[in-house]
Amino acid sequence: MNIRFIDAGEVARRLTYEAAVPLVRQAMIALAQGRTRQLLRGIIDLDGGNAFGVMPGAMDQGSFGAKLVSVFPGNVTRGGMSHQGLIVMFDPETGAPVAVVDAGEVTAIRTAAASAAATQALALGDANHLAVLGTGEQARRHILAIRAIRPLQRVTIWGRDAARAAALAEELGCETAPSPCEAVADAAIICTVTAAAEPILFAPDVRAGSHINAVGSSRAGPAEIATDLVVRSRFFADHRAGVLNQGAEFLRAKAEGAIDDDHVLGEIGEVFAGSLAGRIAAQDVTLYKSLGSIVQDLACAAWLCREDGG
Repeated sequence: MNIRFIDAGEVARRLTYEAAVPLVRQAMIALAQGRTRQLLRGIIDLDGGNAFGVMPGAMDQGSFGAKLVSVFPGNVTRGGMSHQGLIVMFDPETGAPVAVVDAGEVTAIRTAAASAAATQALALGDANHLAVLGTGEQARRHILAIRAIRPLQRVTIWGRDAARAAALAEELGCETAPSPCEAVADAAIICTVTAAAEPILFAPDVRAGSHINAVGSSRAGPAEIATDLVVRSRFFADHRAGVLNQGAEFLRAKAEGAIDDDHVLGEIGEVFAGSLAGRIAAQDVTLYKSLGSIVQDLACAAWLCREDGG
């Protein structure tokens, strides 16, 4: 058995945002159209706020596999990655394992690429000010990904650790803000990529016409977005079943009686395919709730496995 190993360095070198954005876009269209199969992610809580997840899935062209991922948020403060693991790919003809791909690097790239694709579809055409709430790996990745698809004029960063925010801003040529409210005040594109347990972004903070990528909370429990902002938004899921069962902001608002399941207008793949209206009016606040779908990982891993480099 000849199993190929694709390490983090190869992933980073080959899986550019220019490649990843269309890959995840097509994967989400296939998911929304029922051409892929995936289960809700299985999560085992570990000590110290850490977790282990298993995400299996199958693509419409026959590729199938699973991601095994550990989530150790404390690694970020030590200069490491919070998400680490492996994607195992199988041959659709024989069922044999054919490749093992570094999941940490794929996850880092595809998560930001999915937000960039959602931004392309939902943000105003002239939106050029990005606000990023958070200072971890995904903060950096989201700035790079959205810069790849939009000619941004300003990027504003906020984080609980002012020194980390300042260092990231200096590295990427951005500015900092002392609070979430001030960071997003003039922003037309907002990415929340924090580990916040309680909401940090509220409806009065966000100007009309903004687009929000809500990324930091990937399970039921911790929530970055307040109920009043969920209610105000045109709310789109990466995977409807996932958000209805594991989307913290949605579940919190539903538990408070502020919304019902119909508030999730549909999946971002439907918007990409043109079968569901995204932004209707310039004043709309749109929200893309990202939990992360295995089909994004599999699409990127399958592309990396191709000998021609994609």
